[in-house]
Amino acid sequence: MSTRREFLKLTTLPLACSSAALLRIAAIAQANGVPPDQPVPATVYVTGAQSLRSHADHAGLLMGCAVRPEKLENDAEYASLVGQQVNLLVAENAMKWRDLRPTPGTFDFRAADEVVAFASAHRQRVRGHNLCWHKALPDWFAATATRANARQIFTNHIQTVVSHFAGHIHSWDVVNEPLDLKDGRADGLRQAPWLDLIGDDYIELAFRTAKEADPTALLTLNEAGIQHDTKAQRDKRDRLFDLLKRLKKRGVPIDAVGIESHLATTGPQPGSGVRDFVRDVRKLEMQVFLTEVDVSDQFTDGSDAQRDVAVARVYKDYLSTMLAEPNVTVLVTWGITDRYTALSKPEYERRDEKPQRPLPFDASCQPVPAFFAVRDAIDRHQFGKA
Repeated sequence: MSTRREFLKLTTLPLACSSAALLRIAAIAQANGVPPDQPVPATVYVTGAQSLRSHADHAGLLMGCAVRPEKLENDAEYASLVGQQVNLLVAENAMKWRDLRPTPGTFDFRAADEVVAFASAHRQRVRGHNLCWHKALPDWFAATATRANARQIFTNHIQTVVSHFAGHIHSWDVVNEPLDLKDGRADGLRQAPWLDLIGDDYIELAFRTAKEADPTALLTLNEAGIQHDTKAQRDKRDRLFDLLKRLKKRGVPIDAVGIESHLATTGPQPGSGVRDFVRDVRKLEMQVFLTEVDVSDQFTDGSDAQRDVAVARVYKDYLSTMLAEPNVTVLVTWGITDRYTALSKPEYERRDEKPQRPLPFDASCQPVPAFFAVRDAIDRHQFGKA
């Protein structure tokens, strides 16, 4: 908790927060009867009408975050934050094969059902993640799945899972990360278990099976590593667009492409190429979802405040570009608070061993400059649609 003057001083760091946002904070504090030198509770300027959720609702945008059901149950502060700040939930892991399939013949929906129940109680929507991926397969898979039975295992899983949640899911990541150009195929497809066991029609099979199980859910192909203008990522975007065109030409029921958008404060930054890709996807009459947005500060030195400014700058630049496109209809951050971020894994450890700060709220569930960068970008999104 800080005084209004201290908070305004912090947020005047370069690009941490727009001048309009600063004026709003001052006005909100004044309207709530907070004198300039008195502590300003965070709830004054980030909850209710000032929350990401409220701004997204007003803009006509689905604003979501990845969640962990066990934390929704056991961490009241986290659960409150999730309920306040987003209108869309994605299970970080609870709907993946490894979590749903303890044995070849059984399904365990308990954790995933908790996400859906929480969303229902808080008037939120749910994205399903995911029905097909080369990772997060159960331990029994390698010894059980063969070319003789893989198609049946595959379609049975999709039918069972999608039917279980039918009517409760806004959209499914039907196929996750199907491309890897390093594998050397002309079509760019990854040499993954489903490709090896079923064949290159597994993607079409997944979409058609999901559509049959729940005709109301939007169906998405989700891909990583396509937001930069490096040669490798340009080539991957090209192969992805070729794949989307083939699927559309064959009448495959695909509604959207997900751009994962794991960003960083250092290294290449997203350029005009990903914006042009979004515009090309629009010509295919498809939506674009920003599905796993976070900003790593692994290699950025400095104080927490300096690192927060660097993270906010990346959010500001990227979202200002992407949300200006009318077919970008969903924004999902990969977590909402640094308390529970996928970037806490050992491979993302910083040299100074400090925790990363990649999300709109810090580990104490307090808003950081990234929160205001995201909220301002949402407000510009609304303006762009007017």
